[in-house]
Amino acid sequence: MRLSALSLSLCLLGTPLTAQPAPPAPAASPTPAAPPGLPQPPAADPVVARVDGQEIRLSDVRDAAAQLPDEVRSAPPAMVYPLILDQLVAQKALVTAARAQGLERDPEVRRRIDRAEEQELQQAILRREVAPALTEEALRRRFAAQGANRPAEEEVHARHILVSSEADARAALEEVRRPGADFAAIAARRSTGPGSQQGGDLGFFKKTDMIPEFAEAAFALQPGQISEPVHTSFGWHIIKVEERRAAPAKSFEEERESLRQAAFEEAVSGAVERVRAAAKIERFNLDGSPVRAPSALDGAAPPPPATPAPRR
Repeated sequence: MRLSALSLSLCLLGTPLTAQPAPPAPAASPTPAAPPGLPQPPAADPVVARVDGQEIRLSDVRDAAAQLPDEVRSAPPAMVYPLILDQLVAQKALVTAARAQGLERDPEVRRRIDRAEEQELQQAILRREVAPALTEEALRRRFAAQGANRPAEEEVHARHILVSSEADARAALEEVRRPGADFAAIAARRSTGPGSQQGGDLGFFKKTDMIPEFAEAAFALQPGQISEPVHTSFGWHIIKVEERRAAPAKSFEEERESLRQAAFEEAVSGAVERVRAAAKIERFNLDGSPVRAPSALDGAAPPPPATPAPRR
């Protein structure tokens, strides 16, 4: 892989990562993990460069390295380290030059700095509020509670014959209902649908896995029963149910990500509501006049603006 100073600069000077609302790690280490082979910082966290007296420490290099894409992080450390350091030096020099010109006092720059600070503070409090809900213990408790409250979902194992017209479906139905008829063999010969070469076998599926018309007909049958012709957007079906069973429960490992996502969203929502309820809030119209408190005749108040979810 060819790694240039420009490509690294784009990575380090790019916009902040805004991952989907995925849960942060329950506990952050003091410094992010470095790419394989990058020297681990000693306890003293040594200074690796100075720019106009401003220090850059090894932990700063590690922080920058942790933000890089995997393909850059996997480059040889001897190549990555000097490039990262060069970019940090350039960044520090730019900041020093900007301060020397008084740009931090520019009203527009100040507004941008204040917005960035507010966003980071929002992220920080949400991460702190959300973290307890995302521990291994909390997720396992959630899994156990969901399992206790969730009824076993039913599955059926079915075969089908799919044809293009009702007349063809009725001809197939007449054939499969003859004494000694082999539904699988007839499906392999007549069906144009999925699994036709396997005798129309669809395996086990839940009701929500199929389109409504097909699912209703299939789940109305008992093992060994065959449906009347069923019309769907795919054509005409003859369905035979082979077995019915309670769907096997998923393991904690299989459910982990969905549990984390649900816990994350619930915790963020709860944190926002708690903080909002504790805050003194005044609303004003666009002309600066106070917003009149809604009466019972006004209906529901408009929803508040969304609050961004914390980044990883």
